[in-house]
Amino acid sequence: MRILVDEYLDWRLGRLLVDHHCVSVRAMGWTGLTNGYLLQQAEQHFDVFLTGDSNLIFQQNLARFDLAVIVLEAKSTKLRDTAPLMPEVLRILITIQSGEIVLIGPVDEL
Repeated sequence: MRILVDEYLDWRLGRLLVDHHCVSVRAMGWTGLTNGYLLQQAEQHFDVFLTGDSNLIFQQNLARFDLAVIVLEAKSTKLRDTAPLMPEVLRILITIQSGEIVLIGPVDEL
């Protein structure tokens, strides 16, 4: 899968998504684009948009984009809080389809 990592997430998350092509918004030169325009650009180059912005699902009509969206619902967007969610992201990537929106919550601590 071709995955775009949102600018507010640590780009190093892409390293944890083995066997997938991950690029950050910053690396694409798209930093600062509004969400609507960013998603328009993303759908032309990527299969999945990985974000930590849970408000995105309320701010945008995501069904109009030819793109799947994975929203990380972690304590923060810092690597230490989002990295533990990557095994679940990898599991979801096996079956996710364009137009789907998947929310991935925090890993329960034992």
